[in-house]
Amino acid sequence: MTAGLLAAMQPMHAAEPPPLLARAGEAQAASMPLYLEVSLNQGPYGTPQPFELRSGRLHASVATLRALGFVLAERDPAEVVAVDGLAGVVVRYDAALQRVAIDAPLAQLSLATTRLNQPGLDLPEATASPGLLLNYDLYASRDRRSDNVTAYAELRAFGLGPGVFSQTVATRHYRNEDAPRRTDSVRLDSTWRWSAPASMLSLSVGDVVSGRLDWTRPLRLGGLRLGRDFGLQPYRITTPLPTFAGEVAVPSAVDLYVNGLRQYSGELPPGPFQLATVPGISGAGSAQIVITDAFGRTRQLDFPFYAAQQLLARGLSDWSLSLGLAREDYAQQSFSYGDSALASAELRYGLSDRLTVEAHGEGGDGIANAGFGAVALLGRAGVLSGSLAHGRDARDGRPWERSGWQYAAAYNWGNGRFNVSLDSRRAERGYRDLASRYGLGPARVSERALLSWNDEHLGSVGLNYVRLAYRDEDGRRQAPARYAGLHWSRSFGGRAHLSLSYNQNLDLASDRSAYLGLSLDLGERTRLAASLQRDRGRDQAMLDVSQPVPGDGGFGWRLQARGGDGAEGGLAELGWLNSVGRFGLGVARVADQDYAYASGSGAWVWMGGHTFAARSVSDAFAVVSTDGVAGVPVLLENRPIGRTDADGMLLVTPLNAWQRNRLGIDPMALPAQWRVDRVEAQATPRDRSGTVVRFGLTPVRAAVVVLHDAAGRPLPPGSRVRSDHGEDAWVGYDGETYLEALQDDNRLRATAPDGRICQARFAHADGSDGIARIGPLTCRAEAPR
Repeated sequence: MTAGLLAAMQPMHAAEPPPLLARAGEAQAASMPLYLEVSLNQGPYGTPQPFELRSGRLHASVATLRALGFVLAERDPAEVVAVDGLAGVVVRYDAALQRVAIDAPLAQLSLATTRLNQPGLDLPEATASPGLLLNYDLYASRDRRSDNVTAYAELRAFGLGPGVFSQTVATRHYRNEDAPRRTDSVRLDSTWRWSAPASMLSLSVGDVVSGRLDWTRPLRLGGLRLGRDFGLQPYRITTPLPTFAGEVAVPSAVDLYVNGLRQYSGELPPGPFQLATVPGISGAGSAQIVITDAFGRTRQLDFPFYAAQQLLARGLSDWSLSLGLAREDYAQQSFSYGDSALASAELRYGLSDRLTVEAHGEGGDGIANAGFGAVALLGRAGVLSGSLAHGRDARDGRPWERSGWQYAAAYNWGNGRFNVSLDSRRAERGYRDLASRYGLGPARVSERALLSWNDEHLGSVGLNYVRLAYRDEDGRRQAPARYAGLHWSRSFGGRAHLSLSYNQNLDLASDRSAYLGLSLDLGERTRLAASLQRDRGRDQAMLDVSQPVPGDGGFGWRLQARGGDGAEGGLAELGWLNSVGRFGLGVARVADQDYAYASGSGAWVWMGGHTFAARSVSDAFAVVSTDGVAGVPVLLENRPIGRTDADGMLLVTPLNAWQRNRLGIDPMALPAQWRVDRVEAQATPRDRSGTVVRFGLTPVRAAVVVLHDAAGRPLPPGSRVRSDHGEDAWVGYDGETYLEALQDDNRLRATAPDGRICQARFAHADGSDGIARIGPLTCRAEAPR
């Protein structure tokens, strides 16, 4: 989106020194060929170009001037013209330095457009080393009449071939009162995923989910899904960026401010330019471009813009295709699938930076459904979207009730202070989609309205309205549910936060709720929270004091007391986060029932022949190897993350998949006798996989050897020393030379600058940390051959 055009900033020649054209004397030849370095509009001097000096004025061919950037349309390239004779052109010729500075209006020039802050295609090569990962999450509770132990586990296998395999399982072991103990296990998802970052394609085989458009409903399938995945190129910007265009006549510095915050600073050569904003900006805003030219003059231009994250950049497409059998009784049955083959496909395409079109189609088991939609940017007035879909069921219902339409429309506008969001979706009685066959039918009416306002002094105020209506199994209309709500919140000094909300059922006066909450930072990580709530005539109060578990590890606790209608009780919890997991213990009372509970989560990783215990790993990770050297400090993005274990290994998590993650070691913490091949590396792991990053450490048997000649004088500086093991070194002052590939027995041969040769021999044994000093040794002259 091009937000505006900057006026050309022409140099103010009247305020500058007069042209310094060095004219030839009367005796100078009428024409003199010259090759001069050229500066155009205060730009740096470039390669020499051919000119002619005629009667004190510089001339050049049209071809030469075109090569410099002049337009000169419809003129013979061989024609020679006086440079200062062109309209508005000023010439400064320095005969001593053989340079010429030319200032020309931009109207006379045709310069390349400089593009600043443009997102580039950064595609680092990702790797995955062979390994296995097991994430686990355990929860156990016990009261007077029952006990329960629930476990969730995810097993991943990666690096053993293309893609990554993932399997999730939930198991529950429980007893209710006098019933016998039972153990139930259910398989959740089994998926193999393959990715191609260069083409942004991913293929998932196993349990997949179809559909991602706002006006379609997803369906779990057992089959495959092929489609675009922008996450494979995380550095790519998929949404249109507001872009500002302009031109400058002389080299200038440019600064971009968005909503008062500086987002970019750079340099501009003469000519037109385009400057894009940073990604992540959403809604209406204002931008200021400040240009400071080579003469120190500053100019500011203001531009309004609107950025929409719902749009795709021009020419960019997003699509997916899903095939398989419907997954039924999910989380209840391990292998429950339908009998009919189903298919679902969708497409989004950026026709322009202001318009994205959408299409969707699905069918199978007697259902046929297709639709299209669009998302449009209305300038600074917000974003409008709409869709129209038709669904048909060839099996159920009377013929005139087997098909119907679904209409949807939405509008969004915001500027960071005011926000408006409106959407409505309606479905006719006969409208069907695949989700209707295997679950609840679509809502016949679904409407939502949100209004919010943020003020620095008054706080945040929000209004909401929801209307939702379904049909029963016989297709009859059910009464709609309509709710309206009001929310207000405000922070006080950054340490206290107060919130108030009220919700009302518009069809049932007695169905209302109100909530008042206060949170207060007491310092030293301690927080106080208190609330009062009234819901359908029942009152509740809560007081909570806690010290959350630190994100980097440590202990935390929580105490809570509750009172009110049928909700008396409280709880006490203790949490602990360390390098191998997160754990918690607690006791609670609800009404007249007491119970205790415990939880634990973490991960086990097998990679590189080693096993590691760690916190839960949701994304990618790395194993750092220091070639068996223990205790080496490891850094992640220059932040200490841990030390290598007794085997010289450390599991580092979390890392960002498909992105460069900077890992390093601290060489200052290593003894002097270790040689490090590198102190920093970029790790780019694949999705939900791990990669091994090796920092080679080689033990060095080093020493400073002092060599003297037979007379006891230090060998002269610059003498070359070579050991019988092939190491070369040079003698410095006082006969000192540094060697780091010593053996138990060593023989040195030294060649002085004057050609004299001598030999020395010594033994070396490993000692304490540090660099040993040996000598002075007598380097005895070789017998002449």
